[in-house]
Amino acid sequence: MFLALKEIRHEKLRYGLIIGMILLISYLVYVLSGLAYGLAQQNTQAIDSWQAQSVALDKDANVSLSQSLITADTADKMTLKRSQAYLGQAGVVAKASQRPNLSAQFLGLQPQQFISRNLTLTAGHKARNDRQIVADTAFQQQGYKLGDRVTLNSVDGKYTIVGFTKNAKLSVAPVVYGTLGAWRTLRGVTPAFKASAVVSQRAHQAVPSPLKTYSTQTFINKLPGYSAQNTTFTFMIGFLMIIAVVVIAVFLYILTMQKLPNYAVLRAQGIPSKFLVSTTLSQAFILVVGGLVLGALLTVATMRILPLGVPISFNLPLLAGVTGGILLTGILGALIPVKLILKVDPVTVIGG
Repeated sequence: MFLALKEIRHEKLRYGLIIGMILLISYLVYVLSGLAYGLAQQNTQAIDSWQAQSVALDKDANVSLSQSLITADTADKMTLKRSQAYLGQAGVVAKASQRPNLSAQFLGLQPQQFISRNLTLTAGHKARNDRQIVADTAFQQQGYKLGDRVTLNSVDGKYTIVGFTKNAKLSVAPVVYGTLGAWRTLRGVTPAFKASAVVSQRAHQAVPSPLKTYSTQTFINKLPGYSAQNTTFTFMIGFLMIIAVVVIAVFLYILTMQKLPNYAVLRAQGIPSKFLVSTTLSQAFILVVGGLVLGALLTVATMRILPLGVPISFNLPLLAGVTGGILLTGILGALIPVKLILKVDPVTVIGG
């Protein structure tokens, strides 16, 4: 370790460039990881807040909330428990005077059921009739305020914002909570339809034959674009890891080739190969850790200057996994030139 540090201090520019390269790779991986996690959260924030374990939908709806409808006749065959709740979904565009139009997901609730009971507000109160709504704080960020009267789609009549709730997004769009009566109006269905889904806090729920129960994870995986988005980011991060291995290995290989005469002298003085190998690995470890620390600091600085609309968020286990992956790839890259050190011949190198 001492020899590794001494050499780094002696060749500041050379090793500074390597640290800079690792910094850029780690910065890119951290930012992509944060965007992937942030986008995934914005797809599922509302679902996560319900703490649900399963969702019952029409069996012919292809696990799609927007395609599912539960009739009143089917609902009459069910007796919902405290851990179950009806949910109606409709895509809407919110419009208000002197406010920007916002695309949103309207979710109709039954007031006394668990989703409505557990809804946490940052301001105002919950919807008490079909003309009152609770909106995600994304509406506040766009200038909407308590008491604003908004039009949803082209439906006659206006809805009053009576409350705001935090972290309520579904499929990246902010959520607007209202009543099931309002949902029927917005969805354009008659009272013959009860809801879009039955959400449960238990993994298994008995439902009549027109419905089918799915785990929450299965339901989330079927959200439009969710799986494709996560797969894309996973492959991008994976390829960056591979690039990191190749680049670090190439840099260390070139450095090792340049230092072969030095290694030959050390070998001629009786320094064992094991010591030289451990010095190389220690050097790689110091360089990678230095690049990771600087990359993390740059990522934190970037987060502070990004606008609120950018969906970037970090999860500690994910960050730890990404950091460990970059560190591991750096050490693996350092192992490639080790073969040169083990085979260095003092007589050939010095004599040549």
